[in-house]
Amino acid sequence: MGPKRKKVLFAASEVYPFAKSGGLADVAYSLPKAMSDTFDLSVIMPLYQFIDKERFGITSLGENFKLVIGGKNYFAELYGCQYEGIDYFFVYSPLLSDREFLYGPPGSGYDDNAIRFGIFNYAIIDFIGNNQFDLLHLNDWQSALSALLVKQDKNITVKTVYTIHNLAYQGIFAHKALDQLSLSDEYFTMDALEYYGDINLMKAGIAFADSVTTVSPNYAKEILTPEFGNGLDGFLRFYSNKLTGILNGIDSDHFSPDNDKFLVQTYSSKTLKSKAVNKKAYLKEVGLRGVAKPLFVFIGRMTWQKGIAQLIDSLEHLAALPINLAILGEGEVDYQQQLDAIASKHKNIHLYFGYDEALSHQMYAAADFLLMPSRFEPCGLNQMIAMNYGAMPIVHKVGGLKDSVHSINVFNDKSGFGFGITYTKESARSLTKAIMHAIETFEDKKVFTRIIQHNMRSDFSWKKSAKRYAHLYNTLLESEQ
Repeated sequence: MGPKRKKVLFAASEVYPFAKSGGLADVAYSLPKAMSDTFDLSVIMPLYQFIDKERFGITSLGENFKLVIGGKNYFAELYGCQYEGIDYFFVYSPLLSDREFLYGPPGSGYDDNAIRFGIFNYAIIDFIGNNQFDLLHLNDWQSALSALLVKQDKNITVKTVYTIHNLAYQGIFAHKALDQLSLSDEYFTMDALEYYGDINLMKAGIAFADSVTTVSPNYAKEILTPEFGNGLDGFLRFYSNKLTGILNGIDSDHFSPDNDKFLVQTYSSKTLKSKAVNKKAYLKEVGLRGVAKPLFVFIGRMTWQKGIAQLIDSLEHLAALPINLAILGEGEVDYQQQLDAIASKHKNIHLYFGYDEALSHQMYAAADFLLMPSRFEPCGLNQMIAMNYGAMPIVHKVGGLKDSVHSINVFNDKSGFGFGITYTKESARSLTKAIMHAIETFEDKKVFTRIIQHNMRSDFSWKKSAKRYAHLYNTLLESEQ
C-alpha cells in the first residue's frame, strides 16, 4: 500500500459540462481529470439554476452553510455528484445561483457579482474547514478572494495556488464592496486590494496565494509589461518570484476525431479521406458550395480580445477569394451586426450566432484552417483542438499561441510541436496576407497533408502540463513539512 495521496480542492466558477462561457470551463474539467491519478482531487463550483441536476445525478449532501457576510445572513447548501471519476461539489445559494447567466448578460456583468461570488468564496472556506484538504487551487477573480480568506483563518493551513486564465477580467468593484464582503480596511492598500479607488479581487489571488500560475509561459512574460498587463503589470512584477507559466492542454478523449460522437464520420491521421466526409456534410448542412475550396472557420467569442474587428475589416476582401468561411460565436451586438451585414451579401460566408458544442466539433472536423486573430491570448485551446482535428491554425503570434503554434516556414516533422501559419503584426492586412499564404499552402496537397498529419500525431494533452502542476503542488506541500 503506497503513501496516502494528498487532497486537493479545485475551485472554479464554471466547469464543463455543467456550465461554460469560455476556456476556463474546459480547463477546470480536464486538468483535474489529468491529475486524478496523482492526487485525491475534487472540484467545487456554484450550482447555477440552469444546471440539469437530474442529468448529472446532482443531489443535496445535507450540509448547509449559514454565512454572515457584511452583517447580512446568507444561506448556502452543498450538493454533489461524481462525474467521470471525479467528485464534484456544488454551492447553491439563491443570490449566487438563481440567475439566467453566469456573470451577466452578454457584454455586461451583474451589479452584485462581488457579493454573489463572495458567497461562493466564503462557502469554500467553510467547506475546507470541515474537510481536511492539503491544497486549494483557485481560478480567476471569481474564486481569488479565497486566497485572502485562507490567510485570515488561523485554523486553516491549506496551501493555495491561484491561476490567472485571463488578466483582462479582474473583478473590479466599488469601494463599498469591501464592507459587503466583511473585509477590513487594512486590505485597502496598493499592496492588497486597492485599485484606483476601487477594489480588485484578482489582486487577492496574486497577493495572498502561495503560488500564482498563468496558462502559458509566454503570457507569464507578457503580463509583466504595460502592453499586456492590464494595469497590473507593476503588481505582478512585485510578485513575479511566485509566478509560473504552464501551458494548458486539451482533453484528448473529448477532442478526438477518431471517437467523436458528434461527427458524421470519425477519422485519424491515417484516414483523412473520412475527414473529407465531414467537410462535405457540413458544407451541405449550412449551404456553402465547393468542397474543393479551402474552408476557413472562426470559433470563439466576438470580442475585442479575439481580433474580431480585424476579421471584419478583412471580410470583404476574403469573400472575393476562392474560399468558404464559417463563423461560430456569440458576443458584442455591434460585431454581430457588422458581420451579418457583410455575410448577407456573400454566398461563401456562413454565420451562426450562439454557441453549440456539437456544432463546434463538426466545424473543427470540416475545416481546413482555423482563424485566431486574437489581439492577446493567454493560452487558447482552439488552436490545439484544430490541430488535433487536422485543421491548420492561422494565429497572431501572442501569448499561448506563440508557445503552441510554430510557423510552417520552419516545419520539422521530427519535432513534437504543432505547426501553422503565424503572423506578428496586429492588423487586417496581416491577417489577409496570412490567409493568402494558407491558400497557397492548401494548393500544395502533399505539403499540406504532411503538416496536418504531423499535427494530428502531436501530443496536445494535459500530460506534460499535469506533471508541471504536480511538481508545483508537491513543492508547496513539502515546504510545510
